[in-house]
Parts: sequence; C-alpha cells; structure tokens
Amino acid sequence: MPLNEPTTTSRAVQFESFGGPERLRLREVAVPQAGPGQIRVRVAAAGLNPMDWFMTSDPETAARFGLRLPCGFGTDYAGTVDQVGAGVEGFAVGDRVFGGVLSRAVADHVLVDVAGTIAAGGEAYHTPDGVDDRTAATLTIAGCTAAAAVAVVKPGPGDTVLIGGAGGGVGVFAVQLARRAGARVIGTGSAASAEALRALGAEPVTYGEGLVERVRALAPEGVTAALDLHGTDTVHAARALGVPDHRITTIATQIDGITPANGANGTSALGEIATLIAEGHLRVPIAATFPVDQIRPAVELQAARHVHGKVVIDL
Repeated sequence: MPLNEPTTTSRAVQFESFGGPERLRLREVAVPQAGPGQIRVRVAAAGLNPMDWFMTSDPETAARFGLRLPCGFGTDYAGTVDQVGAGVEGFAVGDRVFGGVLSRAVADHVLVDVAGTIAAGGEAYHTPDGVDDRTAATLTIAGCTAAAAVAVVKPGPGDTVLIGGAGGGVGVFAVQLARRAGARVIGTGSAASAEALRALGAEPVTYGEGLVERVRALAPEGVTAALDLHGTDTVHAARALGVPDHRITTIATQIDGITPANGANGTSALGEIATLIAEGHLRVPIAATFPVDQIRPAVELQAARHVHGKVVIDL
C-alpha cells in the first residue's frame, strides 16, 4: 500500500520534441503503477549529469539511446519506495532508495525493475542511514563513472595522477577515490576552483595553454597516470609528460590507444561509495539545488560545465 493517500496525477519533466533546455516541460501525468518485479519510488531529489542533456539534444542522438517522444529527463534519483509489485524481494514500502532510470528521473514517481539495469528498467540500491536524499541523488552516474575510470588506471601509493576536469560531477568522486587508493592527485580546473579542489585532496592546476609546464613545475618527478574527464586536453598533456597509454583513460571521447572508462563497469562500487559517504570518508559537493519548476535554469547551469560539484533538482 502507498505511504500516503493515493493520487491519480503526478508531475514529470518531459520533452515533446528533442533539443535544448528550452524544450523541457513540467507536465501532469498519470501516476504509474508498479507491476510484477517492479517498485515505485516517490522521488525526493534528482541529480543532473552531462549525459542527460547530451542524450536528448537532438533526435538522432536520442535514437542512439533508444529514447522516444514523449520523453522524460534525468537519470539519477533518490527517494522512498511507496509501492511494491508482485514477486519483489529485498524492497518494502518505506525503504529509502537511490539509483538510475534512463531519462525519466525528474518526476514525482518512477518505476524501477528490481532486476533491471539503468538503461533497461532502472536500478535501485538501499540508501544508507546518514546519506540524505540530495546526496544520494548524485551518486549513480558520476559515482559509477569515476569508479570505472579509477579502475582503468589502478592508482596506488607512489602514483601521481593527473585528473582533468577534477571539479566536475565525476571529478569530485574520482579525486577522492584516487586519494583513498594512496595516490597523489593533481587536478585541473579554473582558477576559481582551486580551493574547492584542495578541499577534496587535489593539488589544483589551471587548465589551458601551458598545462604541461605547470604540471611539470608541480611534479618534477613526473606523472604516472591520468584521467581525462572532460575532453582530450588532459590526454595530450599526459602523453607529453610521458604517461604510458595504458595508464590514461577518458570518459567523454575515444582516442586510439587509450582505454575509455565504461560506467557500467563501476556499478559494483556504488554500495561502497554510499557507505564511505555515510561514514564521513567521502564528501559530495552540491553546487546548487533547484525546485522542479526551475528545471530549465538548472540544466543551463549544469550544461555550462563551470559548476564545482553537482546540481540537484528537488521534487
């Protein structure tokens, strides 16, 4: 049974046509009902990621991800189970959960197949005590991607890791995971992000022309691994600094000789990441929160790629 009195309508952010934030609409929709093998989650918060607006930026890209109109928006969610379908084990009404549902998270209610994947049916994990819903809503895509990127280069004590885009949504996890593995971390960002990067445990260096020289000045003994979390500039800098290709990874592009990180390989780390947050060993900077009716400015802020941390929608 639902936690609250049943309602017949619910809010969901949707596209009627694919494009930029100006195409997003907050709609009244029918409340979905959990079928066999499904749970229904009353969403409290949804975290934004670059993939959200990239996937829905035009019809051709949307088709590559299997998205059709009318289409929802957002993937990371956190909230409370309020309905359980037949045959579901491990989840009960009232459980706090977080996870990912491809391009439909920014809604009052989402259905999740408990045996599904983010791309097919969704995923749900129990939210540990000590982790609030806003924080839990930032974990799935960024946490999985960061864990996968760190796993590619396998940092450890004695390593100096260069992380490009260290202050972004994935970067804030990657910096801390690399530091927990014992590595020294040099993180690229704007001059304004320097203090935020230091707070995460990284030594800041400004990106742009002259990056190689600035990194050499910080680490004259050399750099041993690199994560490019934005484009290709960090890859080129790492190669110029003598980092071998097998210890370089990317998340936003593919380069011959470089192993890209696959976030699907990082899902096993989500429980550990959530536990580290609950125990105070890992922190998630939340750059801004917006009510759901302010979805457009929230997406515009996140898409500008200048925020230090995560952007979250409250529902």
